[in-house]
Amino acid sequence: MEKIRIKDIAERAGVSVGTVDRVLHNRPNVSKPAREKVEAALKDMNYQPNVYASALAYNKSYVFYMLLPQHESEAYWEEVEQGVRKAVETRRDFHIDVKLVYYERFNNESFTKGYTECLEANPNGIIIVPADIEETKEFTDLMHERQIPFVMLDSYMPDLKPLSFFGQDSFCSGYFAARMLMLIASNEKEIMLFKQIKDGRVTSKQQMNREVGFRHYMHDHFPNIKITEFCLPFKSTRSEYDSMIREFFATHPDVHHCITLNSKAHIVGEYLLRNNMREVQIMGYDMVAKNAECLRQGSVSFLIAQHGYQQGYCCVDALFKAIVLRKKVQPVNYMPIELLTKENVDFYRRTQL
Repeated sequence: MEKIRIKDIAERAGVSVGTVDRVLHNRPNVSKPAREKVEAALKDMNYQPNVYASALAYNKSYVFYMLLPQHESEAYWEEVEQGVRKAVETRRDFHIDVKLVYYERFNNESFTKGYTECLEANPNGIIIVPADIEETKEFTDLMHERQIPFVMLDSYMPDLKPLSFFGQDSFCSGYFAARMLMLIASNEKEIMLFKQIKDGRVTSKQQMNREVGFRHYMHDHFPNIKITEFCLPFKSTRSEYDSMIREFFATHPDVHHCITLNSKAHIVGEYLLRNNMREVQIMGYDMVAKNAECLRQGSVSFLIAQHGYQQGYCCVDALFKAIVLRKKVQPVNYMPIELLTKENVDFYRRTQL
């Protein structure tokens, strides 16, 4: 196909080259009749702009910031960070960098300090893992005021009007988890719902929404099965965890199936393996290494994959497309809800996009 020059478009439209350039880059100071002539010429000539070449030609650098929770090395967030790094590597020709800033969950002062650091850097765009909606709104209001585009990951808060969102539909995910668990636990009288809590709360809004979906399914389909909550502190030693788990099963001998809506199924799963409790299984989230090993050895029945790597990659890519290429991006992007078993876990590719 012959390359279409700006000069060719100007001649077809009967306007100056400068006018065509302003229309192509959506700049002001173009009269309505002139804009309409250029747009008609572009349509007649089937003009397709090379946005990649244009962006490269500017030779500009872009800095994005990402505000996310502090985490352990094997946690779900590690996968998210790997996806972020891969997106930066993929777009390295465009001089993109992402700075990571961490905050402590349920610590408003830490969250405020984190977002203040992001804002002071005046970045081209921000990726945010939300805290409580009140604190998050304070941050997003400032980003809107300063016209900094932002993408949300993990928890969707549509009223805050992010550029885009990436994550699972938490309610549907919890509903699905309950349905899958009941394929093997439908004859039980009691199941355990394992939570990790800090200051009396689970550690993410996403888990809260999953629990709503989980309980909704159980209420509608298995109202006679008792759901017994088992809460462990957010941070503790293995021996302390073991003592609490031992006490739970001693006082709940009829529990053979457990579920957790976070990435720490291995805390219970490893205990079951060490104590040869083959009659009990737990279901959880995220294909982190410890969970996957428990799945292979049989103490974890199912894992639901969240595609953390893909979420991290896509958040950076959304900012790249919107800011560098000036393209429209999909506002809501729900990740697949995939079920992993010991038969298919070794074929699951966390890094697949």
